[in-house]
Amino acid sequence: MELRALKAFVEVARQGSFSLAAKSLFLTQSAVSKSVKQLEDDLGVILLDRLGHRSAMTTAGEVVFVRAVKMLTERDDLVTELSELRGLRLGKLRLGLPPIGSDVLFAPLFTIYRSRYPGIEIQLAEYGSKKLEELVRSGEVDLGASLLPLPDEFEWRSVREEPMEVLLPAWHARSRDEKLALGMLKDEPFILFDNDFALNALILKACEEAGFQPNIVARSSQTGFIVELVASGLGIGFLPRFMAEGRKHSGVCHRPVIDPSISWHLAWMWRKGSYLSHASRAWLDLDHEPNMLLQS
Repeated sequence: MELRALKAFVEVARQGSFSLAAKSLFLTQSAVSKSVKQLEDDLGVILLDRLGHRSAMTTAGEVVFVRAVKMLTERDDLVTELSELRGLRLGKLRLGLPPIGSDVLFAPLFTIYRSRYPGIEIQLAEYGSKKLEELVRSGEVDLGASLLPLPDEFEWRSVREEPMEVLLPAWHARSRDEKLALGMLKDEPFILFDNDFALNALILKACEEAGFQPNIVARSSQTGFIVELVASGLGIGFLPRFMAEGRKHSGVCHRPVIDPSISWHLAWMWRKGSYLSHASRAWLDLDHEPNMLLQS
C-alpha cells in the first residue's frame, strides 16, 4: 500500500470526481484511477462507487478515508520536521485566517515575517471559524485564527481580546446613549454575519442570557456591507471595538454593549499533540513580540 495511492484516493473522495482529483494532483485521470484501483486490490475492498462522472465513498471507503487522512498528515509532519534540520531557509507556513479583522491584525506582520524568513513560502486560507477548525483538524493548515472558546482537541495562544460594540444608524434614538444593555435592543432587527462565523454564536448566546431571541433580517460575510446596511436603516450590527473604530461611517455610530457584555477573543489554534513546525513557531513568536499587535 503506497502513500501516493492513499493520496489519490483521499483527493477523489474529497472532490467527488476522478477528473477533478487529477487536476488537483497534477496527474492524468488514468494515473489517479490506476492508483485507486491498486489500493482497492491491496485492501481487498471497493472504496468508491463510480456514478457516471461522480464518485461516492462506500462504507469501507469511509473507514479508509479517515485512516488515510491521518497517515498522510503524519507523513507531512515527518517530512516537515526533518526539513527543519536546515533551519528556516526553506519550508511553508500555512495559515488559516478569518475574513474579519485579519487585514488590521495580521497584514503588517506578513511583511516583517517575509523580511526575516524570505525562504519560507506563506500559504493563506480565508474562511469562517468552523471551516478553519476543519482545516486545522485535517492538517491542511498549520495554524488557524479562531474565536474562543475552542474544542479541547486544539491548543491555542491568545492574539487579542476586544469588547463587542453595537452599530446603530446615526439617527437612531439610542445613539445618544453612552452604552447599551443588550436587552434594550431586543426589538431591533439584527444584521449578523454568515452562519460559518463564530461571532454569531457569541451574539446569540448573549441574547439568550438577556432573555430574548433576536429578529435576524440579514446576514453577510462582508464587514463593509454590514456597515452599509446599518447606515441604510435596515437594522443593527455588531463588531469588535477596534474594527468598529476602523470602519467609520457618517451614517453609523457604535456603542459598547453591556449586561451582558460580549467579548471577542481571537486566538491561534493548532492540533493538540501535533508537531508544530519552526516556521509556525516563528510566526507565533513574531505575533507576540512586545508591542507588535499594538503597532498593527
